[in-house]
Amino acid sequence: MRGHSCRGTAGWLTVMIVAVSLVGCSDPPPSEYPTQQVYVEDTTLGAGDMFEVRVFRQDDMTGTYSVSSEGTISFPLIGEVEVAGKTPADVERELRERLAEGYLKSPQVSVLVKEYKSKKISVFGQVREPGTFAYSEGMTVVEAVAQAGGFTDLARKNAVSVTRAVGKEKTKFTVPVEDIGEGKADNFYLRPGDVVFVPRRLW
Repeated sequence: MRGHSCRGTAGWLTVMIVAVSLVGCSDPPPSEYPTQQVYVEDTTLGAGDMFEVRVFRQDDMTGTYSVSSEGTISFPLIGEVEVAGKTPADVERELRERLAEGYLKSPQVSVLVKEYKSKKISVFGQVREPGTFAYSEGMTVVEAVAQAGGFTDLARKNAVSVTRAVGKEKTKFTVPVEDIGEGKADNFYLRPGDVVFVPRRLW
């Protein structure tokens, strides 16, 4: 009887160890995170940023501009315009006001940011080309991973973490990137300064 009891105990322990191991290998539940594109608090322009200016019925002024290292652009008729530290709305207003000073009557100006080179996101861990990349408006975690060359074979794709700093506080989200890519979960929109980390599989 004692032998049967020992074998039963050993079998029970084996089952428990396997169960614990499987639990340890399962992906963590995703965090509750913003699933829609939200307003990016810091939309100010900086050196290297690229934006498109459209001036209604003025094709020679409509085009893409890059912010110089001095934080300026050279605009037709107006000349040098200081844009660093200003939002797109600020730049629209300044261009509109300066063009109205003897150049155009009631000019209609719009500014659309194409790329925030002054603002970065970082992707590390189990991706093929880890590093720091330029942030673009509306950028998603799937796009960030793609920019980093995609996942390695050892990537734990549904346990990706995104660390976000707001002031002095940091928030970490667990994001199921594989499920997002397959349409099983809502997308995660990044913000400038986010750090994406792809962990290694445990098995």
